[in-house]
Amino acid sequence: MSETSTPVAAAVSSATTAKPASLPLAKRPFDIVFVVFFSIFFVTCLISDAIPTLGIAQTPDAPLIFAQWNYAYSSANDPLFLHPPFWMRIVTGLSAFVYMPFYVLLVLAFIRRWNWIQLPAVIYATMIAALTGIVVFGVEFFGEPEWRTPHPGVFLLYNGAYVLIPLLLLIRMRKPLPFTRKF
Repeated sequence: MSETSTPVAAAVSSATTAKPASLPLAKRPFDIVFVVFFSIFFVTCLISDAIPTLGIAQTPDAPLIFAQWNYAYSSANDPLFLHPPFWMRIVTGLSAFVYMPFYVLLVLAFIRRWNWIQLPAVIYATMIAALTGIVVFGVEFFGEPEWRTPHPGVFLLYNGAYVLIPLLLLIRMRKPLPFTRKF
């Protein structure tokens, strides 16, 4: 009888090829940060990104309170968001109608330890880094004068997490089976 066919060798071989167990959320403390931020992102997509996408006027006396809130922020800090050109409405539309439901999926994946979310999360994070981090932030800081933010610090306080968190997600999802390790 060969050494590889013994019950002990088979058990060792089986143990070394078994998939490691996913850690519960309590043992992945940084993932709690993702759950909190993606939950907040879901709400802010609903409150803010749907408004310009749907062409709802952002005015101080708009009938929709969310449009008034958008006006309060964007009239002082974000002219691109206040008067979005068509391409920006596409960006906010992606956020409101594609990313928003994906945030629910991400939150569930982090809580339930769905390792299959790795590739969709990498795709999402790459899209956000490119569209928001490069295009939108590029216009806000270096674009046409009528769309530049007059208050870069305030703009970054409101919007920086929308790029920083996806970049951290990209790092978090760098290896297969992300929920089998702490980070």
